[in-house]
Amino acid sequence: MKLRYPQVLLFICSLVALPSVMATDSAKLDTPAGGWRTGAPEGEGENFRQTVNYPASSVNTPAGQANTARISGQINATPKSTEPGRLIVNGVSMPLKIDPAGRFDRPFSFPNGSNSVEVRSPDGQQRHRTQFLNSSGGATPAKLRVLLAWDSDGTDLDLHLITPDGAHIWYGDRVAPNGAALDVDVTTGYGPEIFAMPAPIKGQYLVYVNYFGGGYSSDEEGQEDAVQPLTTAQVTVITEEGTPSEKMETFLVPMRAVGELTLVKGFSYP
Repeated sequence: MKLRYPQVLLFICSLVALPSVMATDSAKLDTPAGGWRTGAPEGEGENFRQTVNYPASSVNTPAGQANTARISGQINATPKSTEPGRLIVNGVSMPLKIDPAGRFDRPFSFPNGSNSVEVRSPDGQQRHRTQFLNSSGGATPAKLRVLLAWDSDGTDLDLHLITPDGAHIWYGDRVAPNGAALDVDVTTGYGPEIFAMPAPIKGQYLVYVNYFGGGYSSDEEGQEDAVQPLTTAQVTVITEEGTPSEKMETFLVPMRAVGELTLVKGFSYP
């Protein structure tokens, strides 16, 4: 059924005013806000690289980060727990570090189009979800995105992608001539790290995960000691995101030792 112009306008206006849903009095999202937005405001930057810092800060986004490129807020009345909360972005569920005051703040690179962000407390009792439309101001949407998250704090896993033309994208070389880029490089536990490619080359892609840095724990005297926790990497491969042809696959891989480099997935595009 085709919509007449007034109906289309009414439909768009209803999307712009999308409210936050599933909210409780004890959970809130400061960013992102619901509605319709276009890129970062003038004068604000989008810097997705975190500084390596061990023991790792539990809430750590780059200074001056644009609100359009972060997920921040607070979950109050959170039971004392060493477990992380949950962050669910467009159906991808990841661990969310919450500090003792209930705050969370993570860099994130959102795709064009409709986005949904939900946060949950560790026990699942407090939750908040918001929806918004994102426009990158003319930039080409990514047809291929790979997200890495992991389930231990104070650790650093790194995402490595090999594209069909032999390019290697990782934190040391984040942008390739073929347009592929590592948007987000989180070094303080849980992730995410995000690879994006607007115009994927046809052929075979290889996804690796490197266990770059170990965790830390405190002894009885408050001294920080290096530990080497087992952590599980979660890799999600998304193609044609936000379209009727979208496909999503998630893989879980145990990472046992610092320095370990693991081939998680090889796949062909298209």
